[in-house]
Amino acid sequence: MVTITLEDFVRKNNAELGASFATLMKVIAQTAQTINDKLSYNGLIEEQGLTGGTNAYGEMVEKLDAYANDIFTSQLLESGVVRAVGSEELAEPKMSTGGGVYNVTHDPLDGSKNIDTNLPIGTIFGIYPSHDSLIQKGSSQIASGYILYGPSLMLVYATPGRVDGFTYNFKDGKYYLSHENIRIGNKKIYSINEGYWEVLFDQDKAYLESIKKDGSYSLRYVGSMVGDVHRTLLKGGIFLYPADKKHENGKLRLLYEAAPLGNLIIQAGGMAVSRGVNILDILPEKHDQRVPIILGSIEEVEKYLAFHK
Repeated sequence: MVTITLEDFVRKNNAELGASFATLMKVIAQTAQTINDKLSYNGLIEEQGLTGGTNAYGEMVEKLDAYANDIFTSQLLESGVVRAVGSEELAEPKMSTGGGVYNVTHDPLDGSKNIDTNLPIGTIFGIYPSHDSLIQKGSSQIASGYILYGPSLMLVYATPGRVDGFTYNFKDGKYYLSHENIRIGNKKIYSINEGYWEVLFDQDKAYLESIKKDGSYSLRYVGSMVGDVHRTLLKGGIFLYPADKKHENGKLRLLYEAAPLGNLIIQAGGMAVSRGVNILDILPEKHDQRVPIILGSIEEVEKYLAFHK
C-alpha cells in the first residue's frame, strides 16, 4: 500500500489554502499526540476524575477535559495563524495578540464522561476565516474534523468535497493516510441515547418504532459523539441527538460539535440537519448555542425527516 504522511498530503492536496493551513494542521496533529500521550496513562495519573468545579455552563469538569482544553487552546493561539479560539470549556472566546488568518472552534475532549471507563473519546474542531467574532455559519468553514483517541490515534478532516483519515504510527511519530476520500457508508445502523425515550417527542418515537419494526437495523451507541459519528461515517446509518421535552433547544453545541461534524458528514456525501434545516445554514445566535442534530446517510436522514412533515 502506498502511504503518504499527513504533512505531505496537506502540502499536495490543500496547496490552495497556503502555508498557514499547513501550519494549523501540523499544530492540531501535534497537540493531539500530546493529549493522546496523557490519555494513554489514564488510571495512573493525577489528572483523573472530576476537578471538583464546574465550567461556565454549570457542568462538572473532568480533570483531563480541563487539561485538553488548556493545551489545545494555548497551542492554537501560539501558532501564529489563529486569531480567535472558542471552546466548549471557555465562557468566552480567547483572542491571540498577534492576529491570524483563522478562527478555530473546538470541543477539547468530547465524550469526557467516558474517560474513567476507558471508552473512545475525541477532539472536534472547526476552522473558519478570521473574524472579530466566532459567530459564523457552518458553511463558512474552511475545514473541520476530529481526532479519535481509541485503539489507534486517528485524525480525520474535511475540506470542500472530500474527507480523509490519517492514522498515527507510534514507531516514527507520523500520521499516514489510511482512509482516503471517505464516502459515507450505507449500513442500517442507528445511534441514539434511548435512555431518553420517555422524554422524546412523539414524532421521534414513531420514527424509532418504525425502524425497529423494519427488523434490519442495528443499534450502536458509544456516548461520545466523535466515536458514534466516526462509525456512522465509515459504516453508514444515522446519528440522532434530537430535541426532547427536557432539552427543547437540543443539547449539542452548534459551533463546537454540530457544525464541524455536520460539515464533515456532508462533505463525505451525507446529510446533517437541525429541525429540518441544513446545519451549515444556521447562523448562531451566541457562541454557546445548543441545537438538535440528525446526521448520516442521505437516505436515512430523509427517512427520519418524513416523520417531521
